[in-house]
Amino acid sequence: MIRTDVFDYINVMDKAADASWLRNKAIANNIANEDTPGYKRKDVDFEGALKTALLNNRYVSMDDKVRTLTSSELSVGIKTEEFGYSYRLDRNNVDIEQEQAELASNQIKYQAIINSLTGEFANLKAVIK
Repeated sequence: MIRTDVFDYINVMDKAADASWLRNKAIANNIANEDTPGYKRKDVDFEGALKTALLNNRYVSMDDKVRTLTSSELSVGIKTEEFGYSYRLDRNNVDIEQEQAELASNQIKYQAIINSLTGEFANLKAVIK
């Protein structure tokens, strides 16, 4: 992470892109294991980690909240949904249609994040010129 005010939002978008990429891998793994008995679906919750981190500083401006975020607060991993209900006899809780919809949604989010990052760097490039 780059530690300067100019890159505060870029750093958050970078972490969001990493989490989205990781979530894509988790969803692909869920789809691949749709027929594995006892398999529990996996997911990545970057939005939850970001919300928790931002709520820690309740009475300050958004810029100050983003400025104080640390890399560890936004680091997320793949988590197994143990509590997920299974309607199948083999105790697998992967719903292939839900996973495909989640994959499509995540790919759109990832592309939006990349477009935003590209725009931020274009703005920085224009300022430097």
